[in-house]
Amino acid sequence: MSANRPAAVVVLAAGEGTRMKSATPKVLHAICGRSLVGHVVAASRELDPEHLVVVVGHAREQVRAHLAEADPAVRTAVQHEQNGTGHAVRTALEELSNDGVALDGTVIVVCGDTPLLTGETLKRLSDTHAADKNAVTVLSAEVPDSTGYGRIVRDEATGAVTAIVEHKDASEAQRAIREINSGVFAFDGRLLVDALGRVRTDNSQGEEYLTDVLGIVREAGHRVGAAVAGDHREILGINNRVQLAQARRLLNERLLERAMLAGVTVVDPASTWVDVAVEFAPDAVVHPGTQLLGATRIGGGAEVGPNSRLTDTVVGEGAVASFTVAEGARIGDGAQVGPYAYLRPGTDLGVRAKAGTYVEMKNASIGEGTKVPHLSYVGDATIGEYTNIGAASIFVNYDGEAKHHTTVGSHCKTGSDNMFVAPVTIGDGAYTAAGSVITKDVPPGSLAVARGQQRNIEGWVARKRPGSAAAQAASAARQESEGER
Repeated sequence: MSANRPAAVVVLAAGEGTRMKSATPKVLHAICGRSLVGHVVAASRELDPEHLVVVVGHAREQVRAHLAEADPAVRTAVQHEQNGTGHAVRTALEELSNDGVALDGTVIVVCGDTPLLTGETLKRLSDTHAADKNAVTVLSAEVPDSTGYGRIVRDEATGAVTAIVEHKDASEAQRAIREINSGVFAFDGRLLVDALGRVRTDNSQGEEYLTDVLGIVREAGHRVGAAVAGDHREILGINNRVQLAQARRLLNERLLERAMLAGVTVVDPASTWVDVAVEFAPDAVVHPGTQLLGATRIGGGAEVGPNSRLTDTVVGEGAVASFTVAEGARIGDGAQVGPYAYLRPGTDLGVRAKAGTYVEMKNASIGEGTKVPHLSYVGDATIGEYTNIGAASIFVNYDGEAKHHTTVGSHCKTGSDNMFVAPVTIGDGAYTAAGSVITKDVPPGSLAVARGQQRNIEGWVARKRPGSAAAQAASAARQESEGER
């Protein structure tokens, strides 16, 4: 356990986020497979705080339900009226106090709309706070353009923070400062509780500002310091869809860089998108136009893409999935998928098996070495090892009310344009003839033929389609044949 383990982390997530222009609460908008507030909670968890409290307000039941699923151990505190950041933090501390929690240690406050913030940066903030023995430590950042941000003003001799000056109130000299306030702080818990009780609301907004705590503790003779974020982009908050897209791009670049440094080949990072929970083994290859979502895992030496979307899918070592859509599927070692295949939930494609061009599978277990090469639907089925399913085959699994299962054994050869009307079983080593509609079980080693006998009706085109191009072609062919005799 870290010696600088915080007593609490408070996440501010009560705002409505009207600039998102969305029915979805701002903090629940997602990038890279996780909500904005989910990213902040995950980063906060890396500090191993004794308590983690998320302050909710707008759409609180929806946000609470999301948090309960994402991190069941998170506490929530309700800010019924949005009366400022100071009031929000006070709401969180009162929630802890009402549960008998007496804070003794560091309290870190973060914003729920900063998805790029990392646990590493929060640890640096906590460590700096403890090492410098500060009452308050501000997470700051040095930015290329500080216009519009609150400037960090420091004492030149000690480096202590003497003020945070908003842009509109800054002098020309202060406006030249590139170190800005992120809105993320570390506080001495006891001093914070006391100072929040003395924050005033005599300002233009009539709200309790958390930043007023800095002046209160300084006046009491305590030190205020700052820890500078390694990358200023980490502190970016999300207020509209443009910023949401920018943050998604930045986080995606971070995730891909991590993968490439770990031995993954990403052919075109600009057209490749991944979620935070995606895992790679070394020597995996990701081709352009690919999305890897959810808890997808790509095995060593596997190739995915181009133009593929895999969600919650496991790809085995050396497997290939090109132009593929897969969701909740498992692709075995050395298996081949695509192009233009669709693997739906419950698909388990065995070692060196194949789901080929325009093949759709759902809730299907495909044995080792078995091939479904083209133009087929396999649903609610079990197929054994080293079987070949002919082109344009359909596993007819739905009778209009219920789904039924088909079983095909090992080393079977089924003909093209077959229909397997479930429930039905094809025994090991059996064959089925092309064009068959299989409605009864086929014993092992048998050949099943289930189609009408062919009947040719001579002269039908000439009688039914006289003068047509078909009739003329048939007449010419007949005359040519008679001439050859």
